[in-house]
Amino acid sequence: MDFSLFYFADEGGADHDRYELLLEGARFADTHGFTAVWTPERHFHPFGGLYPNPAVTGAAVAAVTSRVHVRAGSVVAPLHDPLRIAEEWSVVDNISGGRVGLSFASGWHATDFALARDNYADRRAITVRRIDEVRRLWRGEALDTVDGVGAPCSLKVYPPPVQPEVPMWLTSAGGVETFRAAGRANVGVLTHLLGQDQAQLVGKIAAYREEVTGWDGHVVLMVHAFVGPDDDEVRETVRPPLSRYLRSSLGLLLGSQVDGARRIDPTKLDDDAIDAIVGHSFGRYYDDGGLLGTVDKLTGTVTSFAALGVDELACLVDFGLPTDTVLKGLSELDRLRELTRSAVRPKGA
Repeated sequence: MDFSLFYFADEGGADHDRYELLLEGARFADTHGFTAVWTPERHFHPFGGLYPNPAVTGAAVAAVTSRVHVRAGSVVAPLHDPLRIAEEWSVVDNISGGRVGLSFASGWHATDFALARDNYADRRAITVRRIDEVRRLWRGEALDTVDGVGAPCSLKVYPPPVQPEVPMWLTSAGGVETFRAAGRANVGVLTHLLGQDQAQLVGKIAAYREEVTGWDGHVVLMVHAFVGPDDDEVRETVRPPLSRYLRSSLGLLLGSQVDGARRIDPTKLDDDAIDAIVGHSFGRYYDDGGLLGTVDKLTGTVTSFAALGVDELACLVDFGLPTDTVLKGLSELDRLRELTRSAVRPKGA
């Protein structure tokens, strides 16, 4: 089982040194055997608002590390021209010496598409198309397009990347068709347990692996993570910030639709209903939806994630704890990583 660090902070909780945790965490990951550092793309909302461009934060991570992989989790593909995606990330690939990886997402909410209004309705198909376009550009192929006066032209990107192929994933909030699309595109899957449980995830991973060809695929699961020496102490330490984090994200999660689920307007819920949702979510994430607790408790959790068919755990560490607390806790997370290195998903899972 690979372990990575994943960032998606609520911007409202930071007033200075906003990127200290990202950069210091990246340095720790780089020197302690973690696989990657993931940063997202998020627009016009405090939830994730520190990360409007993962190429920018990826470049910063690349500049202060030498080994750990630098990944987008995710590029919201329909918001961007494929030439621009390939250009930006080729720069990061050069800065990092060939450590870039990209997960592509179709986008959560219509507000994001103020940046590309015409692409909202067809965003899922555009995302799959972007995967192919960026892959071709990365290989050095030219893309046919038109210039500012409408004349046809064929363009390559510069600088050329270091890696001949860029590792790719498709991000899924839980829709099984997205898992299948990732398999057909022959890329990995980046997912989470915010809108699905472990039982549902098993079937979706199986559907994904039915579609991939020529390799076994690669499933990355994002999980909230904080590991400490005492379970009761960890629970009470993470309860306030994680509850605030879940409350901050509520509008985004309820306003999205996974597998046709009914969209809910959180502004129409009263405080008691919101408290109940947040309380239930906290209990689920703490008990079996994340890496929250002690090393002894979580070794079994990692094994169970492997049994689901997960290849990598992307540990979301910036959900509201003080920076010093998170950085100190990385040592216990690293101990968990070392103890569970032999946790391997069953063949075919």
